[in-house]
Amino acid sequence: MLANYGYIGLFLLIAILFAVTTILLPVTLRFLKIVPKRPNPIKGSTFECGMETIGKSWVQFNFRYYFYALMFIALDVLVVFIYPWAVDLRRVGYLGLIVIVAFIGIIVVGYIYAWRKRVLEWK
Repeated sequence: MLANYGYIGLFLLIAILFAVTTILLPVTLRFLKIVPKRPNPIKGSTFECGMETIGKSWVQFNFRYYFYALMFIALDVLVVFIYPWAVDLRRVGYLGLIVIVAFIGIIVVGYIYAWRKRVLEWK
């Protein structure tokens, strides 16, 4: 597999194993009784930095925080896809250039749409 797909295949294999391990590890540890489950009202209480909360502990955040986080993730994904293309630029040729220009075009269209809808303005 490494000869055919190189480091991308190896990275995908490690990512899949990490995801499966992350999902199954807590279930397995609880099933084997390695991690005890002892519910307690003090453990279930809300606290911050070791201090008891004053007032309501549930606070609703503005949607704009989440939107900016999503925009940041979209730009990170863009960089993740552009980096391998830039490293192997000579081998991919014109077809690779066309594909990456289309990909960047899709991202730019989404960004312009969000800009026109005035979603990026902080109020």
